[in-house]
Amino acid sequence: MNAIFSIAYLPPIEYFTLLSKCEYASVEKKENFIKQTYRNRTLIPSANGILPLSIPVCKNGIHNCPIDLVEIDYTTPWQRVHWRALEAAYNASPYFLYYRDDFAPFYKQKDFKYLFDFNWHLLQLLLKLFNMQVNLHTTEDYCPTPENDFRYIISPKQRLKANYAFKISQTYRQVFADKFDFQANMSCVDLLFNQATEAKKYIMQLEFDSK
Repeated sequence: MNAIFSIAYLPPIEYFTLLSKCEYASVEKKENFIKQTYRNRTLIPSANGILPLSIPVCKNGIHNCPIDLVEIDYTTPWQRVHWRALEAAYNASPYFLYYRDDFAPFYKQKDFKYLFDFNWHLLQLLLKLFNMQVNLHTTEDYCPTPENDFRYIISPKQRLKANYAFKISQTYRQVFADKFDFQANMSCVDLLFNQATEAKKYIMQLEFDSK
């Protein structure tokens, strides 16, 4: 399968599962930024339920700006907030301490001016840690009508135009399993910090049904 994806911040398991089915995949670089999507938001389980974490972006000209030129807003301490949230959520997980040094630079340093670049480098790290070999590239121009378009249907909002059904065929142990039922399709780091080398196996077993 060839497909096109939006860029995403610590993408959900659904995103990685679809990537695993692709022979060739592109990440859209020239679309306009869309608020309240995985482009700058991720979801993790926490002690108080599902917690959204959003990267703030500079608002000037954002509605007419291609996503690769959307700037991160560092005037608020969002990196410290996100890192503390990840520590609180996963310090008790089996593998957070093993991986934390891989992720810490993204939350301790201000190396990236643009949201796209921050997410792209984080995505490359995740693919490496998941041991996923994906032929992944960025677009040079906006792609209007791709064959398999996942840019707008992988969303924290209800999917209104999805052409597939995402099926959770099995669960895995989560940190707050004693308080909550299994929280499906969280950020892929939830799977990584809880399952480590078994994370890829879990993803490969998930299925999608075409509608």
